Amino acid sequence: MGRFLLLAVALLSTCVLANNSNMPILKYSVSGSSSWYPYYIPNNPESPGLISELLPQLLSRAKIQGQNIPLPPNRTNQALDKGTLDFDIVSPSWFEHGDFGPLFVQSEPIMAIKEHLITLVQNQSQWADMSSVKGKEIGTVMGYLYHNDKDFIRVDFKSEQELIKALHRGRIQAAISGDDTALYWSNQLKLPIAFGAEHSSGFLVFRLRKERADLLARINDAIAELKADGTIDQLIAKYTQSNSNE
Repeated sequence: MGRFLLLAVALLSTCVLANNSNMPILKYSVSGSSSWYPYYIPNNPESPGLISELLPQLLSRAKIQGQNIPLPPNRTNQALDKGTLDFDIVSPSWFEHGDFGPLFVQSEPIMAIKEHLITLVQNQSQWADMSSVKGKEIGTVMGYLYHNDKDFIRVDFKSEQELIKALHRGRIQAAISGDDTALYWSNQLKLPIAFGAEHSSGFLVFRLRKERADLLARINDAIAELKADGTIDQLIAKYTQSNSNE
């Protein structure tokens, strides 16, 4: 599932220098579906989301300047394919066979991420196995990546929030969502859901265009530092614990 979401991060195709330094400028967009809790939370400067908080720190550690440019998921995907943007943050588990293709390299894992089929409580047993999606209409988020979307008929909605509303309105019988995101919106909307089969389980990474692979070592070092000093764990706790207390 591509988020964004996606959580797209773009590096200028030419090396841009700022303030007469040798520090490259990194353009990125942490906008997702506009409701991809806990990774991106719009209009909330104190708690903008896990990835929204992490990226500036990570780029600073990597000695890369960042500039956030919000873009919708479908535009970031197109820009990455064309090479206008140079990397995004995704999970290999969202891609068929976990393969990014020949144009990209990937960083070390940043954090774990998991998603399931979601449905109504009374329908949970019908969606306990992923084979149940074969040929069926399944709720998805516009612009997101799904490793097996050849197996089912996508019914695109604007966000995970809308997926849960659609389940309760009977427009779809099942959807795919990240676990934390689904639980958050279920609590916010007071619309109960149930988890069916696991759809994917993996880690968020930087998917970096191959021509910019010279920055990969910096990025990996920054990820390692933020893991070692507890920054990533603290941010995960901040957002997942607040989610569970909603």
